Amino acid sequence: MTLNGSTPVAHPPARHPRTFDELVTEGALVPTEGWDFSWFEGRATEARPSWGYARSLSARLVGAGAVLEVQTGGGEVLDQALAAAAPHRPPLVVATEGWPPNLAEATRLLRPRGVPVVASPDDAPLPFADGAFDLVVSRHPVRPHWAEIARVLAPGGTYFAQHVGPASVFELVEYFLGRLPEENRNHRHPDRERADAEQAGLEVVDLRAERLRMEFHDVGAVVHFLRKVVWMVPGFTVDGYRDRLRELHGHIESEGPFVAHSTRHLFDARKPHA
Repeated sequence: MTLNGSTPVAHPPARHPRTFDELVTEGALVPTEGWDFSWFEGRATEARPSWGYARSLSARLVGAGAVLEVQTGGGEVLDQALAAAAPHRPPLVVATEGWPPNLAEATRLLRPRGVPVVASPDDAPLPFADGAFDLVVSRHPVRPHWAEIARVLAPGGTYFAQHVGPASVFELVEYFLGRLPEENRNHRHPDRERADAEQAGLEVVDLRAERLRMEFHDVGAVVHFLRKVVWMVPGFTVDGYRDRLRELHGHIESEGPFVAHSTRHLFDARKPHA
């Protein structure tokens, strides 16, 4: 073919379709540290919430004095937000993380920005003084520790976070585990979390929820996703689910991407001055 009358371009030969074994082997070997999902480009997609959490977070950082990010993961979102907020970033920013591989990754990424990353288990009391921060943030905490969030917030301080919602990616989860009880499906419901936040003494200023389309274009992406987000299918291994993975590979090959839906909600809560 020609391009705007130019010399014909030689195209490389078409790639041979990758086999089931090749795809699952690749998905099983990709490192899972941190929350960088760039490996999925071209292999899986997920619509993003309309509020744009990282962009909104950078705006919140401007003008803040002391900021804590809880359960920072690999630190990628905080790093991005701090870069966007510069040179008006807060004078004090601290992060916590409980999983050792992510702790090392977050330290590597955030140390150059002057952000200490403190080892703190997800369900443990936060190792900070009462009222130490005017802004506490988190993206996809495993479980928000509302009493501790309220304790470390200064009066008038804000908790700003994006949470995973109920039955998130359950089309994929239940493909492997079968139909789950309603209690599992309603876990992380925003109404429940609102009640828990209010019980801890916080005032919920804004709470928004969205359901977002996801597509998995090959079985290797599914394998990597389930290894990375380990609570989706607890104990997941390729060998343990090889038959279901092979069936899923056949479905994608014949029917197209496997479609699921993530759920997200945005929390904006304030600690009263009184």
